[in-house]
Amino acid sequence: MRISPDKLNKLAHTVADTLADIDAVGFMEDRNTIRQEARKALTTLLSQEAGIDQAARLKIASQKKIVLEGSQEWEILYRKYYNDEVRKLGI
Repeated sequence: MRISPDKLNKLAHTVADTLADIDAVGFMEDRNTIRQEARKALTTLLSQEAGIDQAARLKIASQKKIVLEGSQEWEILYRKYYNDEVRKLGI
């Protein structure tokens, strides 16, 4: 999934602000460092998700039988291959 840099920054700010509001959470770094680390983590997760999506699509495309995207069969195969890729990564 593609997310604009502005939306990614907003999401990272929300994560840092939400953590700061939890009484049981204490920061050892300043809030900006926490926001930057949250942004890095989100970027990593989104790039992994894009790789998983691409791998699932390639598996479907490599089928002997042509499976049209959007069909029920395509959706079933996509979910199966997507979940297989997620398991491989241990996510």
